[in-house]
Amino acid sequence: MAKKLAFDKVLFTAIVALTGFGLVMIYSASAALAFDSESAVNPFLVKQSLAAGIGLMLMAAAMHFDYQWLRRPAVIYALMGVILALLVAVLFSPPLNSARRWFFIGGLSLQPSEIAKLVLIPFLAYQIDRKWDRINHLHCLVPCAAAAGTLGTLILLEPDLGTAVLLLTTTAVMLFLANLAWRYVTTAFVLSIPALYLLVAMAPYRARRLGTFLRPDEDPLGDSFQISQSLIAVGSGGFQGLGLGQSLQKLYFLPHPHSDFVFSIVCEELGLLGAVFLLGLLGIFLWRGVRAGLRAPDRFGTFLAWGFTALVGIQALTHMSVGLALLPTKGIPLPFVSYGGSSLVSTLTACGLILNVSQHG
Repeated sequence: MAKKLAFDKVLFTAIVALTGFGLVMIYSASAALAFDSESAVNPFLVKQSLAAGIGLMLMAAAMHFDYQWLRRPAVIYALMGVILALLVAVLFSPPLNSARRWFFIGGLSLQPSEIAKLVLIPFLAYQIDRKWDRINHLHCLVPCAAAAGTLGTLILLEPDLGTAVLLLTTTAVMLFLANLAWRYVTTAFVLSIPALYLLVAMAPYRARRLGTFLRPDEDPLGDSFQISQSLIAVGSGGFQGLGLGQSLQKLYFLPHPHSDFVFSIVCEELGLLGAVFLLGLLGIFLWRGVRAGLRAPDRFGTFLAWGFTALVGIQALTHMSVGLALLPTKGIPLPFVSYGGSSLVSTLTACGLILNVSQHG
């Protein structure tokens, strides 16, 4: 670009603050696990710090190129082809915890489903922009549904129901913001109910999780153990919390305290004040992300910013709802805060694209 443009410094500050907050909480929440690893340093913090460094570099790179490049058909369809190939290939990778979601390269892991988020949003923004006057026609709806459905199905086969539903929900939000007719919204909602029922019924562990959600007090030492310990952590924090590093639930009571239930540890150690602080940072992120979309100079930029903002917002809301027993247990990471290198790198890259759009407002 010919002239130097200024990015949204408020949004940038919120992103950096969330990333730093996440590193602190991972160090605290993983302390017991790190002690058992007998490593000289906390391996979870080291890996997440490395991911943060890579993510921030990719964020900087994403801020400083012309996002209109993603609007080219050759680019968008090439990216879609690459991610489809990766999602198929990962199904033949070695399993980990009965799931095939990762490629392992030199001690590091790569999760293609996280890359799928970075590809699907630009694809949907491209379709909405190109076919704005035909948003309620099959000419627009079929490519959008096919892309989201194909990616979601491949991710579901890993299996990873949470990420698949996240992608489909984000797709629905983007199409809704593009003035999708209510008849399609209603139809999609009605059809999603039996589809989710079948997906739950086909997997006994999903059925048990749903039963646990509906009857959380029935088996607190069995199927309800995770959510019971999560609620104990949240309740123990009170207003001010037990203090940073003072969590008791992370001492092998609450499974996956540094990833799936990191929000519960935030509530336990930092209390209501810490939870409100985190919610405030996320609220600033959502506000400035929506603002970047509203001020974008073109429709593609608008839906690029809105899509990634919605993705982060829905994911954060889902994670916190699980920790508070408002949704069935599912391993959805809390953006910026949960342990997971692929998740953090993809989130920061998406933030770079939002900041890119904000420069043109």
